[in-house]
Amino acid sequence: MLRWLIVTFLGLLLISWFRPWLEKMGLGKLPGDFHFKLFGREWFIPLASTLLFSFVLSVIAKFL
Repeated sequence: MLRWLIVTFLGLLLISWFRPWLEKMGLGKLPGDFHFKLFGREWFIPLASTLLFSFVLSVIAKFL
């Protein structure tokens, strides 16, 4: 369980780092992606983009 928590955290961290590039591609603006400010910092939680990306990768892996 701890391994999945670490992988999820690292995945969200990577998506946050690549957010400007992903927004140019149209990801990060889906209805399930959350943007909010808390404690003077902007937070980004890309739930819908993560699900879409995971689905695309699983379809690719299935055909390989």
